[in-house]
Amino acid sequence: MKKAVCIISGGMDSALGAKIAKEEGYELIALHFNYGQLTEKKELESFRNITKKLNCIERYEIDLDFFKQIGASALTDSSLEVPTGGVESGVPITYVPFRNGIFISIATALAEKHGAEALFIGVVEEDSSGYPDCRDSYIKSMEKSINLGTKDETKLAIKMPLVHLKKFEIVQKSIELNVPLEDTWSCYKNEDKACGVCDSCRLRLNGFEKAGVKDPIKYT
Repeated sequence: MKKAVCIISGGMDSALGAKIAKEEGYELIALHFNYGQLTEKKELESFRNITKKLNCIERYEIDLDFFKQIGASALTDSSLEVPTGGVESGVPITYVPFRNGIFISIATALAEKHGAEALFIGVVEEDSSGYPDCRDSYIKSMEKSINLGTKDETKLAIKMPLVHLKKFEIVQKSIELNVPLEDTWSCYKNEDKACGVCDSCRLRLNGFEKAGVKDPIKYT
């Protein structure tokens, strides 16, 4: 049976991406990163709950402590405040330098190990926070590079089924496919109740509002 490595953060987008992979007939190899983010424990809990319901054949939890050493992001540097004033123009301070490039590189190594044909990542370009490593063109260029840098028999496709969706469309598709939205977590700041005011919470809440559906997680 064909296999896919699915990068699952614990958020709604990556959970839907993994469910789409399942619907396409892939056996799932789930991959999660603990990189010193403020909500690391909650995201890990979400990842574990999601992957149990997806019946993944393998599950990897990888620690990347160097992101905290690098800093430069409000998600990993405690001296920086997570913005709560709404979406700003340009690349926000919550951007983690080259995070997706590093994640994809590690996921590629796992894909080679398991003989996987695909790598699923839940990047969203049009309705995201403006992160440069979520762009369609960037991910496509990474696909070319990883296939140049791996064994000749490795033919890995990076699939990004959400990249051109709006957040409300992601909510709608998640409900259609019975994604366990109650197990997902998007907040950048809190681990008990979502703050409701950080960029990620705002995008999520706006998506649920436009979809006409109540968000099942709790907010302060």
